[in-house]
Amino acid sequence: MHNKKFKMTKRERQEFFWGWGFILPGITGLLILNIIPIFQTIYQSFFKTGAFGRGNVFVGMQNYERMFSDSRILSATWNTFRYALLEVPASIFIALVLAVLLNQKIVGRSVFRAIFFIPMVAAPAAVAMVWKWLYNSQFGLINYLLNSVGIPSVNWISDPKIAIISVAIVGIWSIIGYNMILFLAGLQEIPRDYYEAASIDGAGAIYQFFRITVPLISPTMFFVVVTRVIAGMQVFDSIFMLVTTQNPAFPKTQSLVYLFYQNAFVENNKGYASTIVVLLLGIIMLITVIQLRAQKKWVYYSY
Repeated sequence: MHNKKFKMTKRERQEFFWGWGFILPGITGLLILNIIPIFQTIYQSFFKTGAFGRGNVFVGMQNYERMFSDSRILSATWNTFRYALLEVPASIFIALVLAVLLNQKIVGRSVFRAIFFIPMVAAPAAVAMVWKWLYNSQFGLINYLLNSVGIPSVNWISDPKIAIISVAIVGIWSIIGYNMILFLAGLQEIPRDYYEAASIDGAGAIYQFFRITVPLISPTMFFVVVTRVIAGMQVFDSIFMLVTTQNPAFPKTQSLVYLFYQNAFVENNKGYASTIVVLLLGIIMLITVIQLRAQKKWVYYSY
């Protein structure tokens, strides 16, 4: 056999260069903003920040030894899991129900979709400030409505028992619109023939939802679950804006990312802060691997 030198046609060369031209900005951004910082963070976790933020000192595994004996780490990890367990399932369930309802032919459907999506485009700081006013124990709107029907006021963000629930409600309200749009996109890909055939066979709306809608939208649901768990485990802004360090509920709401912020930018110990990030990265990776394995049992891909 004779080896012939491979030659690209003009069209193939154009497709090659245009293809790389389109994906190169994305790859560059991924490397600069995600991949490289991950390795820099892992590297930084083996150092202690020097005086005035300069001259980092190599300390080996000391940061990790300190982390595993730090009671704040255990508390913050539990608070982070509690927030994710409250926010993720509720936001997904409510968004799915809303998506199913707004996928029907109803009057003002587009208006309702826009209303539910508005919180997603609002600044997180503005959202948190509005909810902080609503939660105010003395003159907040929620307590005013409760008092008007004879229910005593509730310390929504200062009671350690319910503060994390109050923060999770803000997260649920903020993300419902985004999840709903994703579910709407998935619902509109389901052929109407399935529902028509099920209706002819006498299947009701609930049966169709669990036997047709849920299985066929499961790939979209899997994507939403994975991304929402990752985002939920990184909660920071709503806690930072709603709960101050002087708040008696602060120890029950401090998340791992908040603890990272406290060590990196308040105490200026970026080495130990990097160790916290590595821990969070490991937890998220473990949860994601479990989700990837579990999706084989409940996600149905139609080819």
